[in-house]
This record gives sequence, C-alpha cells and structure tokens, in this order.
Amino acid sequence: METINAEIFTLTYGSMVRQLIADLEDISAVNKQLDEMGYNIGIRLIDEFLAKSKTGKCGDFRETVDRVAKVGFRMFLNTTAAVTNWNAEGTECSLILEDNPLTDFVELPEGCQNLVYCNVLCGVIRGALEQVSINTECSFVRDVLRGSDVSELRLKLLSLNKEEYPFKDDD
Repeated sequence: METINAEIFTLTYGSMVRQLIADLEDISAVNKQLDEMGYNIGIRLIDEFLAKSKTGKCGDFRETVDRVAKVGFRMFLNTTAAVTNWNAEGTECSLILEDNPLTDFVELPEGCQNLVYCNVLCGVIRGALEQVSINTECSFVRDVLRGSDVSELRLKLLSLNKEEYPFKDDD
C-alpha cells in the first residue's frame, strides 16, 4: 500500500496554528477551530482512505479503531497508534501515539498551556468515522508537548447508525 507523504502537512501545521492563535486570541477558540478543521478534513479523507487502503467493511467498533490506528495513521502520518485501555463494554479506548510527527520541533509558547496543539487529529477521526456511520467523541488526555512520554487520544463510541437506503421503493 502506498503511503502519503505527511511532511508538507507537518511543516505547515505549526504556522497554521500560530496564525489561529494570532487571529482568534483565545486558546479555547483555537482548540475548537482545530477540531472543526480536522472534522472537515476527516469527512473528505475517508474516501481516499477507503479507495487506497482497499479494506473491506469492519465488523465492529473494535475492528474499526484498530484499522484507523494501524492503517489510517500509517497512510496519512507515516506512524501507527497502539489501541489500549478498552472499557468493559467495548465502547471506549485509547489510541497511544509514541511518535507524533505533528509535534516534532514544537514547544508550546508562553500563555498557551491549554492549547491542544494536535486537536486537528481528534476532528479528523471524528469526521472520518461519522462518514461510515459511527458517531464518536475524541479528545487528548495526554500530550508530549505537556511533558507526557506519549500522546494519548481517548475515543468514545456514541452510536452506530444503521446504513439505510435513502429512497422509498414504489412497489
């Protein structure tokens, strides 16, 4: 499977975040904007993922998350994530990124301790999964930019929507 070069995104991402901070002047608004941008990317990225990865339909949420972690992160960020910390119901888990290319050579500036620098990833995951009828919440719980040894995203299944034929049969 061909991987997509993530360097251009990695190199320009920091300047985009910096511009958002300058324009919005409110870190919580920047976090929200990064999530919305990621969501919009995710709803478009899923088509490319499905076309290039040549993967079939996933059987359940656990299989879907594993495919996102192993195939999706490899395709678009040239890294993988470990899927851990499942709850008993199988509706929540953590994605652990030991290597997050978006944080290479990044230090949070003064006054930006509440910035969720990579919040775009949460939006991408949420948007992509929504396009395949899986509604989720996604958030960062640990971040290397705040001194953690890894980046950890927490993913929570909200609902699985049934795929329905959108038109009525006239029979």
